[in-house]
Amino acid sequence: MSLVLTQYYTKCLSQASYLVGDKSTGRAVVVDPRRDIADYLKDAENLDLRIEWVLETHVHADFLSGHLELAQATGARIGYGSAAEVGFPVEPLADGRRIPLGAVELEVLHTPGHTPESICLVVHTDEPYGVLTGDTLFLGDVGRPDLLAANGWTAVELARALYRSTRRLLELPDSTRVFPGHGAGSACGKNLSTETTGTIGGQREANYALAEMPEDEFIAAVCAGQPTPPAYFAYASTRNRADRSTFDEHAPVPELFAVNGATLLDTRDPDEFAAGHHPGSVNVGLGGRYAEIAGMVLTASDDIVLVCEPENAVESRNRLARIGFDRVLGYVRPETTATAQRLDASALDGRVLVDVRGPAETTTGTIPGAALIPLPELVSRMGELDPDAPTAVFCAGGYRSSAAASTLRANGFRDVVDLVGGITSWLDNGFPVVS
Repeated sequence: MSLVLTQYYTKCLSQASYLVGDKSTGRAVVVDPRRDIADYLKDAENLDLRIEWVLETHVHADFLSGHLELAQATGARIGYGSAAEVGFPVEPLADGRRIPLGAVELEVLHTPGHTPESICLVVHTDEPYGVLTGDTLFLGDVGRPDLLAANGWTAVELARALYRSTRRLLELPDSTRVFPGHGAGSACGKNLSTETTGTIGGQREANYALAEMPEDEFIAAVCAGQPTPPAYFAYASTRNRADRSTFDEHAPVPELFAVNGATLLDTRDPDEFAAGHHPGSVNVGLGGRYAEIAGMVLTASDDIVLVCEPENAVESRNRLARIGFDRVLGYVRPETTATAQRLDASALDGRVLVDVRGPAETTTGTIPGAALIPLPELVSRMGELDPDAPTAVFCAGGYRSSAAASTLRANGFRDVVDLVGGITSWLDNGFPVVS
C-alpha cells in the first residue's frame, strides 16, 4: 500500500496531528499541525514526500496551530472547512470535496458541532481506510459544544449540530480507523480514552455519545459536566484566526541576569522548587502538562522569564509557544533564596483547604471543609480566599497543587503550602472524604 499515515501525539497537550501521503506520487498533507514543525519537515524529507496542503479540522482553541509556519516553510496551501472565518488566505473546502494525493484520496466531511466550521477527513485507498475526526469524535467522547458560547452560538445549538455530525460518521464502515484530534487529559472533552486510535465499530459500541438516543438526550449528555476550560483557550482561538507572525523554534533563548518585573516561571519538579527557588516565582514543572497548566495560572500578556537549566530553555520556550505564549524574554538559572513547604496528609489541621481539581475529579469526594476551586478558575477567584489565612492546596497527586500554591504566594498570600502526594496521599492514610 502506498499510504503514509503518521500520528504525532503531543502528550503534554493530549493533541494529535497527522502526516498523510502517497509514496507513489510523493504528495502529502499535514493535518492540525503543532506550531513547532520540524518533525513534519524531517519525516516528509525522509519519506520523499512534498507537503502540498496544511488542513485544519477547525479553528483550534487549546493550542496555536502551525499552519502559517508550515505554509511558509513548504509553500503548501492552507485548507479549512468552508464555514471558517479567518484573517489569512485559505482555500475553503466544500463538503464532499476530494483531495487526491495519488492512490490515496482525502474526502472532506462537514461536521459542525464542536465549532461551526469543523470538518472530518476520510482517508480513502481502495475503501475508507480511516477518518481524521479532529474534535468532532474522540475515542470515548465527542468534542465539547460550549466553547463558543460568547461568540454568538449557544452550546445547545452546536450540540444539536454535533448530534447530526456524529451520526453521519456512523455511516462509515465499522472497520474504518478513527484518528482523533485529542486523547485523555484534554479539556476539549470530558471522557476521552487513553487510546489514540480506534475504529468506527469500536466507538459505536463503547462511546456513550454514539449510543442510540433522541437528539435532546444527546444534547443533555454532552453538555453536562464539561471541565472548566483554561483561560488561554479564548486567546488561542483568536490568534488562530489571525494573520500573525510565524515562530522560529530554533532561535536561542538568551540567559538573563536581571528580571525587571517579569513573571518568573520555574520549570523544575515541584520537590526541587520547594527546596529552593527565586522569591515570587510560579512553579509549573516541565515534566507534566506544562504548557496547559502555565496557561491556567499565567496570561499571554505576561512577560515571562524562565527559571531552568540552560539545556531546558529552548524546550520550555517552545512548549509555551504551542499555546501562543510568546513573551518569553529569556531564562535565569535556579537559585535557592526562598523555600516552600509541602506537607503530608497528617499536617493540615488549622489550614484553609483548597481543592484545585476539576469537577469530574471531585465527584468521588474531597477533604472535609475544602473549598472547590478548579485550577483554571484560581486566578479569577482569589478574592474568595483570605491572603492572611494559613492555606493548604491539594490536587490529585501534587503537580497542579505546586502551581496553585506558588501562584497564590506570588500574588501576596502569606502562608500557603501544598499537600505532597495530593488527595491520593490523603486516601492512602485512610482519612475521610465527603461528597
